[in-house]
Amino acid sequence: MNNSNYKAVPEATDALNKFKYEVANEVGVSLKDGYNGNISARDAGRIGGNMVKKLIQQAESQLSK
Repeated sequence: MNNSNYKAVPEATDALNKFKYEVANEVGVSLKDGYNGNISARDAGRIGGNMVKKLIQQAESQLSK
């Protein structure tokens, strides 16, 4: 597994991509379709960090049911 883009669940790619755009919109970062290498590391971190935060919250709420 030398590929850093390896997906443990390839079927989730579309859902995660949609989720990324939703989170970016929530934090006020404008993403375009395709390559977004022009955004700052700070904005990329805000998107990724908020994605992780929301995924953890969702998992915790599922465990508490």
